[in-house]
Amino acid sequence: MVRRLIVNADDFGLSKGVNRGIIAAHEDGIVTSTSLLVRASASGAAAAYGRTHPRLSVGLHVDLGEWVYRDGEWVLRYEVVPLDDEAAVSAEVNAQLGAFRRLLGRDPTHLDSHQHVHRDEPARSILERLGRALSVPVRGQSPSIQYCGAFYGQTDEGEPLPDALEVESLLTILRELPAGVTELACHPGDGDDPDSAYGRERACEVRTLCDPRIRAAIIDLGIQLLPFGSATASAT
Repeated sequence: MVRRLIVNADDFGLSKGVNRGIIAAHEDGIVTSTSLLVRASASGAAAAYGRTHPRLSVGLHVDLGEWVYRDGEWVLRYEVVPLDDEAAVSAEVNAQLGAFRRLLGRDPTHLDSHQHVHRDEPARSILERLGRALSVPVRGQSPSIQYCGAFYGQTDEGEPLPDALEVESLLTILRELPAGVTELACHPGDGDDPDSAYGRERACEVRTLCDPRIRAAIIDLGIQLLPFGSATASAT
């Protein structure tokens, strides 16, 4: 049973702290890929790192809005375009792709979205069409790549779930990894960014992703780490 693992860090460019955490988790841990928020304040610095470190594949993290859980319900924190406006979503996705190309000088190695908005229409079909045009995988929509979001430190209601970020929790994910190619999403960061709904959990992720027991387990289990840009992972 051959098991291949892409460890993808979301939110590259969100802030200086998130950039530091992702870089640390790549250089000292198991992160192989990342997804760039081109609209975010630190996207330029993130892109500069990506241009000079080709081992880290960089995809586009489409940002159409963000929701936070308050008083028993999800409320809109900001909206880039209305999610039910197909023309507006398509135009914004294309604009963010253009920004990515200007920042990186190349196309993204994969596509996903902030808070998984592309799971629903019309964003789903728009990203699927773009993925086919670019010949790159779209998170959760490419049959050859399974998606795992279990390494996450909050519940569906935004409540802390610290045990999910412990070393033993990640070891369990690795032991139960299925055959084939799997994308494991993560959200490392250095510091508690006040503008992020996912704050202090990011530093916990960095510690676990860089823990030597994780790297040792990957070797012992015969798991192959790879980036999205590799020939094995790029099939759609």
